[in-house]
Amino acid sequence: MLTNYLKIAWRNLLRNKAFSAINIVGLAIGLATCLLISLFVLDELSYDRFNTKADRIVRVVLRGTLNGEQVREANVMAPVAQALQRRFPEIQATVRLRTAGKPPIAYGNKLLRDNQIAFADSTLFRVFTLPLLKGDAHTALSRPNTLVLTESMARKFFGREDPIGKVLLVFGDKVAYTITGVMADVPVHSHFRFDAFASMTGEAEASQNNWLRSNFFTYLLLSDDNTYQRLEAKLQPVVDANMFPPLEKMLGTSSAEFRKKGGQLGLFLQPLTEIHLHSDLKPESELEPGGDIRYVYLFSAIAVFMLLLACINFINLSTAGAAKRAKEVGIRKALGSERSALISQFLAESGLLTMLAMGLAVGLVLILLPAFNHLAGKAIRLTSISPYKLLAGLVAFSLLVSVVAGSYPAFFLSSFRSISTLKGATVLPGSQRISLRSGLVVFQFFVSISLLIGTTVVYRQLHYIQTIKLGYDKEQVLVLEHTSVLGKNEALWRKTLAQDSRVMRASMSGFLPNTTLNTGLISMHPTGESARLTRLSLFGIDQHYVPTLGMKVITGRNFSDAFPSDSSAVLINEATARLFNWRSNAIGQTLSYPAMPGSGNLDKTFRVIGVVQDFHFRSLHEPIAPAVLMLSDNSGGILLKIRTDNVAGLLASLKEQWAAFKTDTPFAYSFLDESYKATYLAEQKTGQILGLFAGLTIFVACLGLFGLATFTAQQRTKEIGVRKVLGASVTSIVALLSRDFLKLVLVAIVLASPIAYYAMHQWLQDFAYRIDISWWVFALAGLLAIGIALLTVSFQSIRAALINPVKSLRSE
Repeated sequence: MLTNYLKIAWRNLLRNKAFSAINIVGLAIGLATCLLISLFVLDELSYDRFNTKADRIVRVVLRGTLNGEQVREANVMAPVAQALQRRFPEIQATVRLRTAGKPPIAYGNKLLRDNQIAFADSTLFRVFTLPLLKGDAHTALSRPNTLVLTESMARKFFGREDPIGKVLLVFGDKVAYTITGVMADVPVHSHFRFDAFASMTGEAEASQNNWLRSNFFTYLLLSDDNTYQRLEAKLQPVVDANMFPPLEKMLGTSSAEFRKKGGQLGLFLQPLTEIHLHSDLKPESELEPGGDIRYVYLFSAIAVFMLLLACINFINLSTAGAAKRAKEVGIRKALGSERSALISQFLAESGLLTMLAMGLAVGLVLILLPAFNHLAGKAIRLTSISPYKLLAGLVAFSLLVSVVAGSYPAFFLSSFRSISTLKGATVLPGSQRISLRSGLVVFQFFVSISLLIGTTVVYRQLHYIQTIKLGYDKEQVLVLEHTSVLGKNEALWRKTLAQDSRVMRASMSGFLPNTTLNTGLISMHPTGESARLTRLSLFGIDQHYVPTLGMKVITGRNFSDAFPSDSSAVLINEATARLFNWRSNAIGQTLSYPAMPGSGNLDKTFRVIGVVQDFHFRSLHEPIAPAVLMLSDNSGGILLKIRTDNVAGLLASLKEQWAAFKTDTPFAYSFLDESYKATYLAEQKTGQILGLFAGLTIFVACLGLFGLATFTAQQRTKEIGVRKVLGASVTSIVALLSRDFLKLVLVAIVLASPIAYYAMHQWLQDFAYRIDISWWVFALAGLLAIGIALLTVSFQSIRAALINPVKSLRSE
């Protein structure tokens, strides 16, 4: 029986090639979109789950409030791990990580600097599931100056040689590290990805008793029978006993007074599996850029909607061709066919179309997956899924879609009465069923218009980010990296470059806007006032920095060689002036900077010589924070404001000059505007993905509209013929047939606008600096939807209007 159903289904498919092709293409696009998004969602949800103890691992984070600013840090103080493990027996192990960036690493004549390095405690392999291929996991990082490489990094340096016992020179030629282990590469689904781990032993000694500087990522492995919420509730006494005593000594005030003024600090726990998608901590404090669970929800909703749109298309197109199947149903019923047999027949047709669409969808996924990976910044591979699970999932999914898409047409077509159909009476649905189909089209355009509005808002916000006045000029700024390795030659080279005709200005500084240095909790306050704990950002610059980046000194002056006393002077931004209530009298004020308790350093005093206009040195997700610029010889790079007429020639010249210094560190550079754009890469990718799916939903919705237009044209064939005989023009008939569809699109616009506004308003709240959602965004989306709908409907309307009225009347 099933074979018979499939044969008939295949014949019907060939008999109605146009409808079948549209059905298959529409379903294939919907299924392909659903499959791609499903792969994306599964990839996002799999982060850190490769750890066998993932459900027992938590990260210690710092939260609180300082001077009205939220403190949300992913890293904490060095002694936290030891203090917690000593106090709470439910903690089985702890491990700390501290990033070391990408230092130059040398072995013999080979030097590389594209590897991410982190310091780690010897318990790293006990807490995390990072298989050690060579070496002893218990002792690999137990001694100072030892190093464990990933398999990929070991291959770069040693090929097939055994690296155990060999020595790498890390941080130039300063520190020699002995290789004690080789581990498997850190999985891509990890919230941290390092190429090597250096021993923390000896590295953290200087910070071991410092409870006020947070730069260690600390993880706890809990026992099986403990939940992190119960442990978290017991952490505040640890903070009170360890963090507040040095705080009180530095501030000269009690912890109670600190809290009375609104200050609050505490340690909290974050489950490992929630770090990637659920973290609300400051992005700049994370080891790697994280995901966002809201985007997972958004793309999951898009996948469901796309599948629904494809199913709706199938329903509309199937019922649009119902008139051609009416007599077939009547004859079958007259010959004794049961309704259940007819339903099975139509479901078999739906299943065949769905299977064909699924085959096309899988082909589309295989073709488009590399491009989608590039767009989404992923490395998704179908080969990572078991072939049997994949096949079973595709078959089950196809059956589900065939039932969802084919049920209504099957029950509808099988409901025709044999006598009525054989007499030629109308069998097509009444006003109620027309309303249902119209509602489905409204739903399709509701989704499409919502995505159009969302895409427009995302692109407008991204454009705003790229064009907002930042308080500095990011264009034509070339950053020469790692120039501190030149020692005394660095300053000489800067002077030489400043005299180059292709260079307008040159400065030495390790500080780049839009990168935040973690300065910990400090107590810099106006001299003479009571000490206060602040989260000021301190940056070291030279006297050429401000003019090189085009920053504006609105009061006072910049640093100058003419004033030797500037070594104890600072520039502040307007946010700092507001923080200390210096509205118009900042110049000449002094700031006291008490030394950290136990550090052995002396207290310092700095004089304010200038106020620079507020500039965005953090992401636009965050408001401009107080910043202090200090004169410093400690550099990390040279910034060049260059002319654009011969950039390639300048770069070639700089590379030659760098080679003349004969340093082992390779020449490296970047452009400040490109670094700025990279900060908002996640938003850019989101906008591109939304734009892609908005286009696909519009296309699929238009297929549905085409089906309804076909249905309407068939229904009104006789009416069109009569109107033409009575003198109606083609234009008036096209307008008549299009009017009802435009009403559906207008209803969709009315429904989509407020919901899209609310959703995008919520999304914009993540930005401290954002656009207003203008009325024309909704008008543009509505006009686009109307225009596309008119083009779609006009094809069938014009075709129906041009038919010879004699043929139209005879067809009835």
